[in-house]
Amino acid sequence: MIGAGMVGLATAVELAHHGHSVRVIDPAPASGATHHAGGMLAPAAEVVYQQDPLFPLMQKSGQWYPELMEIVAAHTDLPTGYRTEGTLVVAADRADSQHLSELMDYQNAHDMEVAKLTVRQARTLEPALSPAVAGAVEIPGDHQVFPRLTARALLDALENMGAQIVREKATAVESGTVVTEHGRYPGTQVVLANGLGAAGISGVLDDVDKPDVHQAFQLRPVYGEVLQLHCPAHLQPLCDRVIRGFVEDRPIYIIPRADGRITIGATSREDHRSGPPASSVYDLLRDAIRIVPGIEECEFLEATTGARPGTPNDLPYLGRVSANLVISTGYFRHGILLSALAARITRELIDGVDDDQLSVDISACAPLRDAR
Repeated sequence: MIGAGMVGLATAVELAHHGHSVRVIDPAPASGATHHAGGMLAPAAEVVYQQDPLFPLMQKSGQWYPELMEIVAAHTDLPTGYRTEGTLVVAADRADSQHLSELMDYQNAHDMEVAKLTVRQARTLEPALSPAVAGAVEIPGDHQVFPRLTARALLDALENMGAQIVREKATAVESGTVVTEHGRYPGTQVVLANGLGAAGISGVLDDVDKPDVHQAFQLRPVYGEVLQLHCPAHLQPLCDRVIRGFVEDRPIYIIPRADGRITIGATSREDHRSGPPASSVYDLLRDAIRIVPGIEECEFLEATTGARPGTPNDLPYLGRVSANLVISTGYFRHGILLSALAARITRELIDGVDDDQLSVDISACAPLRDAR
């Protein structure tokens, strides 16, 4: 397994659980996009218009997440950060309420469980909500993990299951052997799951029986900020559910953690600034306080920026490309949610399941679709 972000770690756990001998190669596990992710498991709230091929993948992965967390919990005593209280989505003003209503209609048209609430009902569920919000919906099936905790639990579970963790940087793949800066690691199967780094591994497609594989992995970094705050003891818990919102059409999310921390995010930019711009931090705090005013009393801990791997159509690259190589990268904003799907589908591919017999159709995720 090349890559120890959420996708790589979840896949490694799935493989180890089903009897495979696993080696994970990554110089700094869970230090990339996983470290900066919010961790919302939101197959309904995160739908994007005209990305219909993603919807069944998101929904299946959400359904499979409890089983993945059960496997992890069986092999570690560390907390997974998995919570199932559900999600509220709120609108800051009347225009946002119209946006929310249209989104709910779209979600319902795709058989997603979304229920409209009155503002009073929403504030009964979450009293910290501003009385000025103009609309709300409840999505009970959208859950969350705290990726930093989850990644630590996955790593510990892997070590307890006998997997080998190699903290080295992979540089090449040669017919099933992974070459690093310090050694060579042979294997019967290789899974390339190192996010944006996938395009930098040489030799990956040398065994592919296809002539037009030049620049097959068209991955781009999509940056996003995440803020960490700590809620004072007298306000805990500030909220129990994930609270998402639209503020003058800008998205915002507020995620409560069991340790009193609050995670805030939702920015998305492609300007190649690798650190958090002051404007993004300001926008996130302003919009979060407008939705949940008590955030103003929280202690500011940190602001960080993560780079998510996007593809031209924002669908992942997932599938087998040769007899001993599976590609699993390009998950963009959905890497945490889709890690359960990536794990199961990759395990099925390695177990020899034919594409038309997989648990879900991944034809839209063909890993060489952008080759030229």
